[in-house]
Amino acid sequence: MSARRLLLLGPPGAGKGTQAKILMERLGIPQISTGDMLRAAVAAGSEIGCKAVATMDRGDLVPDEIVIGVARERLGQEDARRGFVLDGFPRTTVQAEALDCMLDELGNPLELCLALQVDEERLVKRLLRRQQLEGRDDDNRESIRHRTAVYRRETQPLIDRYQSRGQLRDVAACGKIEEVAKRIEEALS
Repeated sequence: MSARRLLLLGPPGAGKGTQAKILMERLGIPQISTGDMLRAAVAAGSEIGCKAVATMDRGDLVPDEIVIGVARERLGQEDARRGFVLDGFPRTTVQAEALDCMLDELGNPLELCLALQVDEERLVKRLLRRQQLEGRDDDNRESIRHRTAVYRRETQPLIDRYQSRGQLRDVAACGKIEEVAKRIEEALS
């Protein structure tokens, strides 16, 4: 695996977080999950968390300026200079443009985008199961359908963006975790 500055794209429940953790361990680079950072901010009751909580509970995307600020701070840290796995950022064209600027300023451009592909019914089943196991409030049937629609509208255009740059690899994200990890490893070769 040669690429070390990676972006994982995919709808909610595609396995981005799971696969990002595997890549983090294999490559020795940090997973940068804006979703995890925002959920931690909500749990801590921080100013950012208070601004984000209602939006997250509805299944909508947190405003770009909040997510960009969180990502900028994290990407500027020392450990991200060796590489990173972005998980959940960018989710909009505005965020993707901001990411390009951030990485240009840091001299650390994105190398590859992996698009995790899973059909919607499988996503719904995965997320309902995750809700049972982890108790995440945003994993209910209504929110899942809404988040999937938001993904198609807001994030799907990023697939075309990275495809046109020659930076995109599609990965079938169905099957066992290890099978998906192997497909990702092959996509990085």
